[in-house]
Amino acid sequence: MTSFTIPTVETERLILRAPHLDDLPAMTAFFATERSHMVGGPRDDFESWRSLTGRIGQWALHGYGVWHITERSNGQFAGWAGMMNAPGWAEPELGWVVMEEFEGKGIAFEATQAARDFAARHQGLNGVISYIAHANGRSRALAERLGATLEIERAELLGKHAQIWRHPHIDISDTALTAERIGQ
Repeated sequence: MTSFTIPTVETERLILRAPHLDDLPAMTAFFATERSHMVGGPRDDFESWRSLTGRIGQWALHGYGVWHITERSNGQFAGWAGMMNAPGWAEPELGWVVMEEFEGKGIAFEATQAARDFAARHQGLNGVISYIAHANGRSRALAERLGATLEIERAELLGKHAQIWRHPHIDISDTALTAERIGQ
């Protein structure tokens, strides 16, 4: 039997935790919308299930993956952020999605910054990329806010055109963990 642990990362307002089966209804609702086309949607119920199980599989196979984001104050599922690497990816990617009702609150920035910091400090993934669809202005703005720079204007991922943004290297010798507390 394979055994692995998905660490928990906490910030001031958020908990980045393992994906749970209870998250599936919100994921299915998100993937049923046209809004999900930036991340491979729309998807049916079965493909949403596969997305959930694939996230857990990334952790088992690579030792890193995507966390699900919940608000500390109420436990509400707000989206996901973390590292992805599958056939077709040039290298591990930092990705994120925030449910529509959580946009504009700084959640994507806080969660993605914590995920990126953890990946650099604990998983050997520093200076990673993000694939961003050309039409996704919100994600481009977030990448810029995170200090990423456009590296490749026209790349391809899974048959779709995207830009590749490169995140800056984090000084991992700095022992001040950016507002994170790590739990197991």
